[in-house]
Amino acid sequence: MTGGRGGVRGIIARWRGRDIELKTPGELEAMRAAGGLVARTLAAVIKETRPGVSTADLDAVAEQTIREAGAVPSFLGYHGYPASICASVNEQIVHGIPNAAHVLADGDLISVDCGAILEGWHGDAAVTIPVGSVSAADLALSAACEAALHAGIAAVQAGGRLSDISHAVQRACEAAGEQDGVEYGIVAEYGGHGIGTSMHMDPFLPNFGEPGQGPRLVPGMALAVEPMLTAGDPETRELEDGWTVVTADGSRAVHWEHSVAIMEDGPRILTLPL
Repeated sequence: MTGGRGGVRGIIARWRGRDIELKTPGELEAMRAAGGLVARTLAAVIKETRPGVSTADLDAVAEQTIREAGAVPSFLGYHGYPASICASVNEQIVHGIPNAAHVLADGDLISVDCGAILEGWHGDAAVTIPVGSVSAADLALSAACEAALHAGIAAVQAGGRLSDISHAVQRACEAAGEQDGVEYGIVAEYGGHGIGTSMHMDPFLPNFGEPGQGPRLVPGMALAVEPMLTAGDPETRELEDGWTVVTADGSRAVHWEHSVAIMEDGPRILTLPL
């Protein structure tokens, strides 16, 4: 789940990273266990994603997988959020609420964001899943966002600055757009965040910016890196449900995310399968 709610003042305060939680190696191992569960949950959701399945069906799969592992869904009840995953379809960027009436159709794109709390530690990751036969343009959009995620992860280096990650994401998005002949939109209002004993922690991590700015990256920090791209204008609007964020122009959107630890020898992805 993105860390962009709370307006401009909240973003600025979190960007400054006044209260960044540092973890011991043992605590990062505990986060790895939570992250591994998130990976397993997303794999279960991917397996069930096909035309004719509702987003509520996918939410039920996720909640069952998380609870059977002795964990708790991070999202359920978070500021009143009513589900265990965010299921954002087509023009929905983030925070789409699962609904039994929203049945997936051939050609849809669905971004599934999932979080779990295991023994007090959070894992958070997102994937974009093609439903049935999806257009080449939509597949390219998703591939561009996933590539930007991994470019951002590669910039999670001890001794660097937070905006080094932001800049790496931005440059990868721009490079993919040049390659694909499309001007992809980088969503500005929503981004990554610190993670650990809470799901959303300092600092806020934008998906664009100049390098060399923001808090210093030090071992023991953990960040959720999560680019969101649109096929058109990146301007957003929030639906009346108070959660679902969509593209203002109706263009397709995608979302990819991993939770990542900063280690002495480089980044460690915490939300890979165990």
